Amino acid sequence: MKLYHGSNITIEHPEIAKGKPFKDFGQGFYLSDTIEQAMEMAQRVAERYGAERTPVVSTFEFDDSAMTDGSLKVKCFETYTEEWAEFVLRNRDRKTSQPFHDYDIVFGPIADDGVVRQMRRYEMGAITLKELMQELQYSPKITFQYFFGSEKALEKLKFLC
Repeated sequence: MKLYHGSNITIEHPEIAKGKPFKDFGQGFYLSDTIEQAMEMAQRVAERYGAERTPVVSTFEFDDSAMTDGSLKVKCFETYTEEWAEFVLRNRDRKTSQPFHDYDIVFGPIADDGVVRQMRRYEMGAITLKELMQELQYSPKITFQYFFGSEKALEKLKFLC
């Protein structure tokens, strides 16, 4: 399958250490299976770094049999669940020692701005975890991401362009 990474530079050789910590699934290399989603991310990154930057989408080939063949430790969240919310909150918690988990690959929903607002309400005690899940059921669309969190996982990616 093809996976895409949006940035302001071409990334041929991903590095875990260059990923920002405290993201949804931790510090690692994030990809999408849709080029549109990767382009949206590339545009956000390019805007963050100024007008002289242009959005770039790097394309990789990934043999997705690695998700199920037992060669990697993989965690999949098919939708918003309490387990997913707790997992994301732990990874985003700056008080939690990182890395929080030892998965090579994590697949699951992105905590976009709307979702993050709801999660903050939960953290502040304004809503319960059950209410958070009810709110997320009404999200207009779920977008997914692939997290590569180990060198062993990165070896499964082949840069295409």
